[in-house]
Amino acid sequence: MVIRHSDKNYYDALIQSPTIQCSVINGGDGSGQHPTQCLLDLMTIYEEFGSFKGLNVAIVGDITHSRVAKSNMQMLKRLGAHVYFSGPRQWYDETFDVYGTYLPLDELIGKMDVLMMLRVQHERHDPNESFSKEEYHKKFGLTYERARKMKEQAIIMHPAPVNRDVEIADLLVEGLQSRIVRQMTNGVYVRMAILEAILQGKA
Repeated sequence: MVIRHSDKNYYDALIQSPTIQCSVINGGDGSGQHPTQCLLDLMTIYEEFGSFKGLNVAIVGDITHSRVAKSNMQMLKRLGAHVYFSGPRQWYDETFDVYGTYLPLDELIGKMDVLMMLRVQHERHDPNESFSKEEYHKKFGLTYERARKMKEQAIIMHPAPVNRDVEIADLLVEGLQSRIVRQMTNGVYVRMAILEAILQGKA
């Protein structure tokens, strides 16, 4: 079974159920985890740099509500990367400090090897909470001005779909430093490999 569910940790009940006799692939559980997205992100970074040890990776945006952020922060730290966080402070939880360091984006931008931008998870926010996309982009987004301060070999990533001119300036989405399309391509390969491993009894 491949399941994406709005409930966090939905799979616990399935794993413990004596009636479930098949593999369960987590396609994303609420704001919990997104393991296949994490694997394709790791593949994309590895293709670019050949290693994770010592890499500076910033996860930027709506971190508290992002299952992508949670999966990536755990694995990147285990693999030896230096993880940093940025974005609205109210969307950051101090429990993430065990994985990395929170800093304003303008303090990080010139030092990072990987900028992993996140979508604002509107569906998980208080409906009374509001902000303009222009305001968010100016304060927390990868603007053209910020992009000019990036290291030449640094790459831009995003789990997609992208809100253009919110978390990333429009033309940067397909820019020379962007690996967003490569992430999508790698997502096909990673998920094929997972399905194949399960069907062949290797997982």
